[in-house]
Amino acid sequence: MEFSIKSGSPEKQRSACVVVGIFEPRKLSAAAEIVDKAAHQFLSDILRRGDMEGKSGSSLLLHNVPGVEADRVLLVGLGKEREFREKEYRAALAAAIRQLNETGGFDGTVYLTELNVRKRDVAWKIRQAALVVQETLYRFDRLKSKKNEVRRPLRKLTFCVSRRNELQSAETALAEGLAIAAGMELAKDLGNLPGNICTPSHLADQAREIAKSHGLGVDILDRADMEKLGMNTLLSVARGSHEPPKFIVLRYSGGAAGAKPVVLVGKGITFDSGGISLKPGPEMDEMKYDMCGAASVLGTLKAVALMKLPLNIVGVIPSTENMPGGAATKPGDVITSMSGRTVEILNTDAEGRLILCDALTYVERFSPECVVDIATLTGACVIALGNVATGLLANNECLAKELLDAGQDSYDRAWQMPLWDDYQEQLKSNFADMANIGGRPAGTITAACFLARFAEKYHWAHLDIAGTAWRSGKEKGATGRPVPLLAHFLMDRARRAPNPAGKRKRG
Repeated sequence: MEFSIKSGSPEKQRSACVVVGIFEPRKLSAAAEIVDKAAHQFLSDILRRGDMEGKSGSSLLLHNVPGVEADRVLLVGLGKEREFREKEYRAALAAAIRQLNETGGFDGTVYLTELNVRKRDVAWKIRQAALVVQETLYRFDRLKSKKNEVRRPLRKLTFCVSRRNELQSAETALAEGLAIAAGMELAKDLGNLPGNICTPSHLADQAREIAKSHGLGVDILDRADMEKLGMNTLLSVARGSHEPPKFIVLRYSGGAAGAKPVVLVGKGITFDSGGISLKPGPEMDEMKYDMCGAASVLGTLKAVALMKLPLNIVGVIPSTENMPGGAATKPGDVITSMSGRTVEILNTDAEGRLILCDALTYVERFSPECVVDIATLTGACVIALGNVATGLLANNECLAKELLDAGQDSYDRAWQMPLWDDYQEQLKSNFADMANIGGRPAGTITAACFLARFAEKYHWAHLDIAGTAWRSGKEKGATGRPVPLLAHFLMDRARRAPNPAGKRKRG
């Protein structure tokens, strides 16, 4: 897909299709009014006859509109003007792209990006437009013998801005949006691959490919390396699987030499059967998504590299399968973690925290500026927040606020939960320093409390993406979240970072 930005009047655009908006009930947007005037009230007549009301998500394709250079004019419903917000803006764009991709025209010129979205500037609108386009057109059909191909797919898209002085910021925002979209696409592809293809070794290969393509440093630790380091809780999860575990470290050096890095830690369970504490059979196929934290780290690092952010960032991915077997860890086993603290395994299906705790100990060696771990950790988070918001817990309020603000800016939102010491009581064990579960109450919080014990030496935040990393049902698939949240978090940090000599600072 080829993208461009321009400023100009809609009726003068030589394009296969010009897209303008209609508010409910039957009110023309500013761009639609210009088209209507050039067409001698052609659009007004259509609305007056009741052919379109302007309901959100609706559309109407018109051919040969008089006074207009474009072959077609697409009217897109925006809903009520006083209720037009981020959600409605994204819905209008998605409806437009779906329709454009089916019209048979190769290109489209979109005037929805001129619309007023409350408290959002042109950069936000363009960035979101790029994301929505790529999300709407995304298909995962690489494993199908017959592809569902569009006869004449959309190949070129132009986003229009109201004023020429907005062009530069819009161009920058477009590049950022496309970089984030590329990261999301990688995360979705990895999440959608089945567990027999997307193994820990496959994730390691993907890390090597990103490193090679974008000039990152990479280290892949194998089982013997982990044994030497004492990563016993991670290895305890891997014991039941024939697939070798991998511990992946990616290093992006865009910041000043010696500047402390931001560390992203992604849970990489490429299939989670539950181990000896076996999960129920129905929907167990969705446990291939238990590596979406790892996928989001890889996707975010790809986006960062494309944007050339002036930061130092380390991505760490502990990866294994969690399978039953003769050698598998049993409920009641006590394991000594890399930190030296012992863990009683009461439930082998609470394995994500076991691989993450060793990773959180490992990252101490980087003297990090801060650490954010990303994990499909608890079903309790789905019960608490559904599929809308990512769960956020942190040992530092400033870091938590940064992530919450990034979630709002990216429309990839998070919600903070408490990390009070009161909840630590639930992790007491009679036989070890701690248990790996704290019972049914406050499951998301006690899981984070477990991780917090291994993150005491730095500022740390935990993102529980169990409800947001994939969707179930008819539209089942990985979502690419929280790549947008993480990318905006890092973009905001980059704007505040000292710009190292010879490196370009975006935004």
